[in-house]
Amino acid sequence: MTTETRQAPAWMVVMAFLLDLITSFAVFGYLIAALTGGLTEGGFDLTGAPALALFALMIAYFVGLGRYGGGTLWQWVLGTRPR
Repeated sequence: MTTETRQAPAWMVVMAFLLDLITSFAVFGYLIAALTGGLTEGGFDLTGAPALALFALMIAYFVGLGRYGGGTLWQWVLGTRPR
């Protein structure tokens, strides 16, 4: 019994990455801004340590879920997660 593995099209992999990037930036940015007082009328404004915390969380999201979670949110949704 053989199992055939299909590779996702490149455009779907890129789309999943871009959607993950936007989603993680928006969600983590809003949460950090809400905790540190960086919310503005137009969204959030992070500088210094809160901005570094945002980028650290985004890196942890991609590395952690990619390696240990079986794929990121949009990789699961679009079916492009690594097998």
